[in-house]
Amino acid sequence: MCNCPLHPRSPLASRPWSRRHLLGALSATALLPLLAGAQERAAATGASGIIDVHAHFQPPAIRALNLPGPMNAWTLQRQLDDMDQAGVSRAMLSITTPGVPLTGTQAAKIARESNEYAASLARDHGNRFGFFTAVPMDDLDAALKEIAYGFDTLGAHGVGLFTSYDGKWLGDPHFDPVFAELERRRSIVYVHPTTAACCTRLIAELADTLIEYGTDTTRAIASYVYRGAALRYPNVRMIWSHSGGTMPFLIERFDGADRTSAAQGHKVASFREQIARCYFDIAQASNAVATTALRAVVPMQKIVFGTDYPFRTSVEHVNSLHAAGVFNPQELEALFHGNVEQGMPELLRLHR
Repeated sequence: MCNCPLHPRSPLASRPWSRRHLLGALSATALLPLLAGAQERAAATGASGIIDVHAHFQPPAIRALNLPGPMNAWTLQRQLDDMDQAGVSRAMLSITTPGVPLTGTQAAKIARESNEYAASLARDHGNRFGFFTAVPMDDLDAALKEIAYGFDTLGAHGVGLFTSYDGKWLGDPHFDPVFAELERRRSIVYVHPTTAACCTRLIAELADTLIEYGTDTTRAIASYVYRGAALRYPNVRMIWSHSGGTMPFLIERFDGADRTSAAQGHKVASFREQIARCYFDIAQASNAVATTALRAVVPMQKIVFGTDYPFRTSVEHVNSLHAAGVFNPQELEALFHGNVEQGMPELLRLHR
């Protein structure tokens, strides 16, 4: 979901603009020349084959539910046009929050139809798309069935999960059957944030996307580490969204927790050591503040490109990374495509 407070769907959009908001909007016009040259700069840095691991689509099965939100405006052609404008050669498709709606047999049906539609896009468009299997996590047996169907029948490239389900975060032992299967398959797992049951609309004037998505990502990472899932499932490659949410800014607290006697008594590896094995996309967090913080706590080879399309554009993210100046040209190449090619080559497999 778009985090911009001036987005037309934002609860702040209808309010009178303050002087600060107006000046911010005017200063944003300074980026227009950057937008015009996105393709040229991408080519100049060897980034013509950008891989987007965080791109959303709207399958007919979910569109038919008439849920409110900007995903209803999604079209395949608009997504292809957006990719072409920034030099994105391949996008990994996933459904966005709230994930698979409904429960029971209806959820299983929506997941199946959504995955079959994603597979058809991957099949019909050469190397432009891969996809992460959507799973109905309200029923773990149904989830396991859909994971098997996604990989074995549809040729999925990974699995898409959300940070929390019904008050449980991904490190909770409740999800062990799913992660045991993902470990057996040495799977790639893309994780998108949602709003936990505890924390919906805590500030009535602000959409949950502004604060809660980053916070729930951090809760999920902490749950995955401190409840031992990262150690139990070392061959599952996790991709956390949005530069790790608030996690990089809380690293001093995690470091402090690692020094406590309780942590030293039961942990095999430190928090930093465990998150260093995960991947992090820079969707909606490609600015200098977020990427500098992320780079300070995880290896450069674990940072990958994402856009959160259609809530933000590919051009915006390419331009933001160049304007930030955090990464040199060689590091940008790694972020744009090299890190996926080296660490997650399965994402590049053409659909069979």
